[in-house]
Amino acid sequence: MYSDYAYLIVGLPILAFVLTIFLGWHLPKGGGFITVLATIGALILSVGIFKEIFPTDTIVHQSAHWFANFNVGILIDPLAIVMLLMVSFVCTMIHIFALGYMDGDPGLARYFAEAGLFTAAMLGLVFSDNLLQLFIFWELVGVCSYLLIGFWYRKPCAASAAKKAFLVTRVGDIMFLAGMILLYTNMAKLGLPEGTYLLQFQTIYENLVHLPSGQMTAIALLIFGGAVGKSGQFPLHVWLPDAMEGPTTVSAMIHAATMVTAGVYLVARMFPLFYAAPNALMVVAYIGGFTAFFAATMGLVMFDIKRVLAYSTISQLGYMMLSLGAGAAVGAAAVGVGIFHLVGHSFFKALLFLCAGSVIHAVDTNDMREMGGVLRSMKWTGLTMLAGALALVGFPLTTGFYSKDEILVAAFENGLYGLGWLPYAFGAVTVLLTAVYSFRLWFTTFDGEPRTDYGKHESPWVMVGPLVILAICALFMGYPTQDTFYDYVGNNFDHYGVDFDELAVVGGHHIEHEAAHEPFIIKILPIILCVGGILIAALFYSRWKKLDPGIVTSKNDPLRKIVLRRYYQHEIYTGWLAEKVVYGLALVSNVFDLKIVDGAVNKISKLTVGLGGNVRRVQTGVIQNYITAIVLGLTVLLVVVKLGMEVAI
Repeated sequence: MYSDYAYLIVGLPILAFVLTIFLGWHLPKGGGFITVLATIGALILSVGIFKEIFPTDTIVHQSAHWFANFNVGILIDPLAIVMLLMVSFVCTMIHIFALGYMDGDPGLARYFAEAGLFTAAMLGLVFSDNLLQLFIFWELVGVCSYLLIGFWYRKPCAASAAKKAFLVTRVGDIMFLAGMILLYTNMAKLGLPEGTYLLQFQTIYENLVHLPSGQMTAIALLIFGGAVGKSGQFPLHVWLPDAMEGPTTVSAMIHAATMVTAGVYLVARMFPLFYAAPNALMVVAYIGGFTAFFAATMGLVMFDIKRVLAYSTISQLGYMMLSLGAGAAVGAAAVGVGIFHLVGHSFFKALLFLCAGSVIHAVDTNDMREMGGVLRSMKWTGLTMLAGALALVGFPLTTGFYSKDEILVAAFENGLYGLGWLPYAFGAVTVLLTAVYSFRLWFTTFDGEPRTDYGKHESPWVMVGPLVILAICALFMGYPTQDTFYDYVGNNFDHYGVDFDELAVVGGHHIEHEAAHEPFIIKILPIILCVGGILIAALFYSRWKKLDPGIVTSKNDPLRKIVLRRYYQHEIYTGWLAEKVVYGLALVSNVFDLKIVDGAVNKISKLTVGLGGNVRRVQTGVIQNYITAIVLGLTVLLVVVKLGMEVAI
């Protein structure tokens, strides 16, 4: 049975990392074929396990004792298996593409070694059966992202971007760690039988009703803080656009299959906790909805093709969080909806980044203002990127259409049941903005006349092949799989006996067991906004453009300046928060440490040494002085004893 070899899903990429880092320098393509074969092996195993457990109600659970009340284990349920299939498939496509894209780079072996380890870390995170093991792989994902973002470390901007990603995500990771410690503390107070693994997911699910509701809210929000950092949600999203400094294939992995999806997966995995925690899902919904809108506004004005896609990723991750947050109204069905958008997004976002890499590989620039007319020479790249753009904006019948439509329906129900209309409003407006910036990118890059003299040529088939496969998935995966996917993943927690009606009482939710009947205008609004956004982009940026963008905004437009400066996030985070607040507090702490803490210790030591020096002078080495001191001491002692006896009488 394939499930007996489930450990190899992670083991094969780790083996590829070891072989490539030591032997890749002596092999063709830097040993990249080893990493490709490893991820193909992981994909085959994932498909085999999927065939074993679907559509039955079985799951794969293997566990071994580690230390104290912790274990190491493998858990493959509906939620995990769809993630394993997605990560292994998309990473395989990216690694194959990298064989052509990275060819000739002097650090090729190092690249494929780190990429293999990155894949292994994400796969290990997904099939972990307990929170501590997930956190270990979570940190390994962060380390690999640091290495790959800074792959071209001799470039100061790449080294800076890597450090920024590492430090910003550490803020979220500390919150995640604090939430895990708080959860462990509360679980330990329940007096569970000896031998129970307190951070195992099944143990957590079974005991949620016994945890204090206030503590659960704190735990959920702290864990969500970790997801905010990894998945680029406001306000810890600032590292993600700068992550473009790594190779485009790294950007595709981070933005599609690894790293950023980890935060969404964490919230989905811990969904029963969030559901049982009062107000936690409301925070998730509002943060997700605002992030989707906020990032989309910046995508409208960027000129770097990869940076536009980076803000698109942040926006789409906001949609996923919005979907999970809407679970306060629709229950566990939100998990199926959110993960379906995550999987669909992995296809079209990997496709878009790889297409961008194909263009950059051919024209040697990231700036869309220096492109134009690329479709004439790169038809395969242009058409597959068009497929990705259509799926991204949710054009009817594409994969993105079905997932995004369901997210907006869930957000609508969230508002209908009195949980707030703002997340729905953010989500709806973002549909329009997404269509505008996506087709602004496509028209500016592929349509019209060339704006500079560059040598255009189609990429080799080792790069074009993955684009075609991903384009097919982005266009056609949605319709035949959506209903089965929603049922299969949405009912994931039935395997653990989670009673959401019982948790609803703890969390203060009211589940509507019947879906709301949204008005007809709500049903067709996403289509109207999507098509309207494409038409707006065509009017302003296509070869048939009828309008000049200058009629809407100008260089002196204050709103445009704010968005171009990315709402002054760099000034706020770096110039004010880091350099003034954090550095100022560090200076104050340093002064306190030197003057108060060290000063007190130094003063005490100085007094002690001085007293010792004075006492030392008594030791003269002259025997007459010692005899005199003894006689005087005895005299004083006799006087004291005599006086004491007289007082007693």
